[in-house]
Amino acid sequence: MHPTHLPLRAVTGAYILNSGLSKLGADEETAAGLHGMASGAYPFLEDLDAGTFTKVLACGEIALGGALLAPMVPSAVAGTALAGFGAGLVGMYLRTPGMTREDGIRPTEAGTPLAKDAWLVGAGLTLATQSFLSGTKAVARSAGRSVHEAASSVGDSVRKAVPFTG
Repeated sequence: MHPTHLPLRAVTGAYILNSGLSKLGADEETAAGLHGMASGAYPFLEDLDAGTFTKVLACGEIALGGALLAPMVPSAVAGTALAGFGAGLVGMYLRTPGMTREDGIRPTEAGTPLAKDAWLVGAGLTLATQSFLSGTKAVARSAGRSVHEAASSVGDSVRKAVPFTG
């Protein structure tokens, strides 16, 4: 993990881990509310029991929060997972009636708690993109060194085989 990723991963990881842990003990009313909101935006979730949905959501948040906090998980992996999770929340915001103003983007007062989750998408994309670009640079440097070494070796071989007499 690059040291500059530490603050972003620590804050988002702790926040999401706490959210997941708090959902583990959710009562039936809370579970029904979470399930209702999610299944309203994503109809394929309707057939899932509210309690089961809440436990799965809690475990997913705990896993994501843990991945963000664990330095051995590459930032590209943790960032991609964070961006996907955030995109799901933003999708729920955009699909739930009453969350956006007439323009379909800006939040209503009720939509603000969900609209703020857009930062998760940005944070995840930042981690994933920076990791990808850092990895690309490292590969390019390594390839450049290999090409330079190969060219030097070929040059040395040519100089030995064909003495310069100029």
